[in-house]
Amino acid sequence: MSFWVTLWAAVFGGASAAFVPRVAHRLAVPRDTRPRSTCADCTADLPTWVRAGAPCRCSRPPVWTMAAGAVVTGLLGAAIGPAPLLLVLLPAATLGILLAAIDLRCLRLPDALVALLAAATVLPLSLGALLTGEPARLGRGALAALLSGAIYLIIALLPGAGLGLGDVKLATVLGFTLGFVGWPALAAGLLAPHLINGPVALALLLTRRAKRRTALPLGPALLAGALVGIVLA
Repeated sequence: MSFWVTLWAAVFGGASAAFVPRVAHRLAVPRDTRPRSTCADCTADLPTWVRAGAPCRCSRPPVWTMAAGAVVTGLLGAAIGPAPLLLVLLPAATLGILLAAIDLRCLRLPDALVALLAAATVLPLSLGALLTGEPARLGRGALAALLSGAIYLIIALLPGAGLGLGDVKLATVLGFTLGFVGWPALAAGLLAPHLINGPVALALLLTRRAKRRTALPLGPALLAGALVGIVLA
């Protein structure tokens, strides 16, 4: 583990996550609805997309969002070290935090952001594998993506599963990266989300903050599971 790489990665993650709240606030709207142009709490105008800090003057500073960004990227830096893979995963981690923030707010994973995450990971990893003479990693990633997508599509089609197609698409994209890293990373990445969401759902039921049919976001758990798979690989 390189201390300086870990520190640099954590600083990058915390700083980039500071820009997440404004974008998440604007995009956390129901499907087929235009992005929000005013604050949902005080109705003040949100004239720009890019703003570090709280999404609006009436909001609290995004301490937890920045902390999450620093922890996620710091873990990636510690696990991967000074490797090209880290340069791909750092901006992808910020996109993941944005997706998680939106999903927690409105139970939705915007297709455009999932597609952007795919472009930010699949394209550079594929190009890198071809340039370094490692086509096997590319094939493994593609097979893992198909496997992850198929598994979650089957689950989504089950009655009462509570999974949306956004979860399926995100699982497919994450599956490529996990497969690219290795089969153990994929196995951990597929298992961890359910070990994360299970206790959360149970706690919400026991505290009566949710009912048996209450829809819960799976995106954050999928992203956290991918992080676990990469860190443990």
